[in-house]
Amino acid sequence: MANLSVNINKIALIRNSRGGNNPDIIRAAVLIQQSGADGITVHPRPDERHIRYNDIPKLMEITHNELNIEGNPKEDKFIKMVLENKPAQVTLVPDNNDQLTSDHGWDTIKNKDFLKEMSELFTNHGIRCSIFVDPDLKMIEGAKECDAHRIELYTESYAQHYSTNKESAIAPYVLAANLAKELGLGINAGHDLNLENLAYFKKCIPFLDEVSIGHALVCDALYLGLENTVSMYKRALK
Repeated sequence: MANLSVNINKIALIRNSRGGNNPDIIRAAVLIQQSGADGITVHPRPDERHIRYNDIPKLMEITHNELNIEGNPKEDKFIKMVLENKPAQVTLVPDNNDQLTSDHGWDTIKNKDFLKEMSELFTNHGIRCSIFVDPDLKMIEGAKECDAHRIELYTESYAQHYSTNKESAIAPYVLAANLAKELGLGINAGHDLNLENLAYFKKCIPFLDEVSIGHALVCDALYLGLENTVSMYKRALK
């Protein structure tokens, strides 16, 4: 069964909107894990509009499975923070400083030398490295050349077209995942996966290692409760 890593950025965003520490993201992360999640994901951005850099050491203390830190390694502050905390996994994402949310994967060919350098750096510190990519076969091959352990497939296109033609929507992801498996890469996925489209994605890619889900899961939790929502996402991955 694929692991579920819950992205808690949106919980931190609510906290930051009023100052103080309500909701408490540490308490939320503990509850999420107690409810069955296999890990916690955070994506600190330079402006710290949700997860703050000083949240990371506290999260490391209470994350009993895996902490996955996403971000752009072109930021020296990001590299320093990852190396100081040594999470289980770092996911390299090509975000701009003012970007609202992730909206594209790496060009692993154009950025090969840089990504390979970053992958080797984190690997040498015992951190699994995943590269965020579109479902493009050339980009998958490029990720292998960068010495990444895994790729994370950017799934917005799948989610966007799922309701109109799910077979067509999943097709490029199946091809990309099959190639990644042949190349010996682990396979993660994330962005706009939800309770409606997650089970089909997992069914078509049965060897999927991990999904990272935040926005949809937190929204569902407003109606269904956090513990129940995590359990529902776990069931969708079976």
